[in-house]
Amino acid sequence: MKDKRTYTHLKEHGEDMTHENESKITIDPNYREDRGPGDLSLLIEMHKKEIWKWKQKESEWIKTNNMLSGTKKIVEELSSKIIDQVRIIKQLEEEIERLLAESKK
Repeated sequence: MKDKRTYTHLKEHGEDMTHENESKITIDPNYREDRGPGDLSLLIEMHKKEIWKWKQKESEWIKTNNMLSGTKKIVEELSSKIIDQVRIIKQLEEEIERLLAESKK
């Protein structure tokens, strides 16, 4: 019997012959899963899907929390800047009043 992996022509030496042993699996479109609700592999698969959903929700919560903390920092910074600006405006108004009082003398 002839071996499948022998080369018959010199030109074939560079070709990959591993595809000869590959098999293709097709699933019948009429196939129905016969695993019941008590089947362990089905329960594991369902729990993995549920865990994935919870991990997705957790990542969304973390993302939202990070955005919230960033927004809080921005609000705090802007609030402190507004307070500083109000203080500076008050000082400038006092300086204007003082200068106006000096110019009237």
